Amino acid sequence: MAQPNEIYDKYLTRAISEINELTGEILRCRRCPHAGTMPVIGSGHPLADIFMLKYQARPSECHEGVAFFGRAGTALMKSCQRLKIDPLQLYGTNVVKCGDVQEAQAEGRCLEHLRRELAVVEPKIVVAMGEETVAALNAAAVPMARPIGYEPGEIVEFTPGTEILVTPDIDASLDEQRLKAAFWRSFRRLGEWYDAIPPY
Repeated sequence: MAQPNEIYDKYLTRAISEINELTGEILRCRRCPHAGTMPVIGSGHPLADIFMLKYQARPSECHEGVAFFGRAGTALMKSCQRLKIDPLQLYGTNVVKCGDVQEAQAEGRCLEHLRRELAVVEPKIVVAMGEETVAALNAAAVPMARPIGYEPGEIVEFTPGTEILVTPDIDASLDEQRLKAAFWRSFRRLGEWYDAIPPY
């Protein structure tokens, strides 16, 4: 009989393989004119409990090709440290995988990529940052998903087994104290959620 660690290792190996396959497809995607920027891929643990999602990549992410590289990622890591959340429990990505394309051009294929990322990672909670992100999640037609409203600070069921926490857009919150405070008020609910999950 397989031991729990062996089972987990098999799930992890499969998740790594599937994420790598998806990454390859994103890098080869030609649906949108990239105008010289490479697509931005997700980063973090492929079986993370916490799935960080914002709408679109910023220039620093486009330059590195990695989601949450730069100011937003640094701010989130500091917030997670403050909440004593293990960074190995995080996976972060953007809805739109290229930083220089319009929603109308990108969303169809990008939503397909997002559905697959969610299916591979199977998080316990999705942190949806901003109104555009919430709208995209609703448009993604994730199997068995409930419609989500833009209600920052609320944790509700998204699918059976996955909850969702809505926050303001982190990228729009970094340069003004009032907006930064509003983001933190919503985001710190994640700490309460994390403290309450069973230790297994």
